[in-house]
Amino acid sequence: MIATDMQNIEALKGKDLLKLADYTPELIETLIYLADDMKKNKENYSEALKGQLLGMIFEKHSTRTRVSFEAAMIQLGGHGMFLSSNDMQIGRGETIEDTGKVLSGYLDGIMIRTHSHSRIEALAEAANIPVINGLTDLYHPCQALADLLTVYEVKGQFKGVKMVYVGDGNNVAHSLMIGSLMVGMDFTLAAPAGYEAAPQIVEIAKGISEQTGAKLEFVEDPQEAVKGADFIYTDVWTSMGQEEEAEARLKAFAPYQVNEQLLSIANPDCKFMHCLPAHRGEEVSAGVMDGEASVVFQQAENRMHAQKAVLYGAMKK
Repeated sequence: MIATDMQNIEALKGKDLLKLADYTPELIETLIYLADDMKKNKENYSEALKGQLLGMIFEKHSTRTRVSFEAAMIQLGGHGMFLSSNDMQIGRGETIEDTGKVLSGYLDGIMIRTHSHSRIEALAEAANIPVINGLTDLYHPCQALADLLTVYEVKGQFKGVKMVYVGDGNNVAHSLMIGSLMVGMDFTLAAPAGYEAAPQIVEIAKGISEQTGAKLEFVEDPQEAVKGADFIYTDVWTSMGQEEEAEARLKAFAPYQVNEQLLSIANPDCKFMHCLPAHRGEEVSAGVMDGEASVVFQQAENRMHAQKAVLYGAMKK
């Protein structure tokens, strides 16, 4: 790591990760370069968080978030503690603020996967140890960092790269949009009317675009959106808690499936990305999901490496 990166890593010490917009572009790039180094040189970091404890609070189900954080802590010499809200007093009415104060006396960091973003903000305000966002209704910053690491591995750069997100303007789209723009990558969101990104997130994104010079576009036509795309990204059309909307969503998003025809409009070497879990035959065809253009499972592995960088930066003594 170069001297500037080391200075930036020091700036991450004790810092919460609630949303990427709280970071500078320089800090985000440093996290990507650190994650890349940690992936390539795993043995150099095997005791980086020796004796450190991360509490992992889950108020929503998970596969990748739980396993990747727990594996990351083990590989860094620390320990991740799974904390189900069903087994904790917050599941019986204890405030999130009281939980944060109590856990601060036991742990070195907290990761939480929850619903309302205001909930993680309250936890971070009360805790005196770093709090990491494993997912909220507005943001999924760790996923976006894994996505950026994948782009860096494929392209070796961010400038001049076009990322296109096709589908629901949800928490994944929010963080991917902000992260892409912050590292100078052009970003296009293609969503049907009524399913666009949240207005407050769009305003944040526009400000970042002006700051970094990265191009930001919002279009309704997915075929127009993917012209010149280096990456096409999608997510499920119906997320947890939206089951009652499933029928309406299937109808609205039907023209937004990422399939071979849509992929053929993009650049010849365009890659396909998905945060998983995927529903083949809905938001993505099986041919694209399992085809040569897919970097989905590389992306999934990179959750662990990106989170190792976050944990190292925030918790290393």
